[in-house]
Amino acid sequence: MLPLGSIIRKHNVNFHSYADDTQLYLSFKSNEVSPMWSLISCVSELKEWMNKNYLSLNTDKTEMLIVGGNDADHNNILSSFNSMGIPVNFTESARNLGVIFDSSMSFKVHITKLSKTCFFHLKNVRKLRRFLNKQDSEKLIHAFISSRIDYCNAVFTGCSNCSLYSLQLIQNAAARIITRTRKYEHITPVLKSLHWLPVKFRADFKILLLTYKSLNGRGPAYLSELIMTYKPERTLRSQDAGLLMIPRINKITVGGRAFSYRAPKLWNGLPATIRDAPSVSAFKSRLKTHYFSLAYPD
Repeated sequence: MLPLGSIIRKHNVNFHSYADDTQLYLSFKSNEVSPMWSLISCVSELKEWMNKNYLSLNTDKTEMLIVGGNDADHNNILSSFNSMGIPVNFTESARNLGVIFDSSMSFKVHITKLSKTCFFHLKNVRKLRRFLNKQDSEKLIHAFISSRIDYCNAVFTGCSNCSLYSLQLIQNAAARIITRTRKYEHITPVLKSLHWLPVKFRADFKILLLTYKSLNGRGPAYLSELIMTYKPERTLRSQDAGLLMIPRINKITVGGRAFSYRAPKLWNGLPATIRDAPSVSAFKSRLKTHYFSLAYPD
């Protein structure tokens, strides 16, 4: 599989590989043609390489997800691939390492699937709750529920309040099972007693943790390239505050959720004592304390 990387790089196409799964991706405007043809040429050469090595491109598992644009753009891209003899399946959503991406990047499909799975497990845990003590019940919840909510939860940052509320309902139900709280009792004191951050803060926590690691050389290169240190044109007191540059965006609903925008915006809003943490463990401890005070003000 190693030659695949050389072929993809030759066409200036970005890619991620995991085991036997390879993902190609490009970002371009609808009026740009050259990036699309670079992708088509890349896939065409990959197909030729497979034929020479007695392999076959599985067209049933080759899916294309187009994010943004309109129907006319989608049809043009699909017709361009078909004209080159490269059949691909256009899909409105695709699973990517356990996360379902959709064409609008709203993650509504993923959240719906996640909610269905979590409530199925909550139903089973509820049946066992009377046989378990609180500590063992919490272990079950973390194993079957919290782990699923926290998995890749950075994609939830900036989601609509409706989507976040659906996730919060899962956490609320899990907290009620552990503490045996009735359905109509206020849930905030329960979450506070368990020392659980709400889903929204947990997602922002993950973004800031990735930001801290990227700034300190411990994050992936493709994220480190997206954040830049703030350097004012003239001497200001803020130049040594460890702030990041916030890029301009066209649409707050879409661009406001990008890591390149969301990460510096959240980072600049932190107190200096958190940004200057000497280690990852210290940063996580200070950040959780800060977010806990925001989520549950006295």
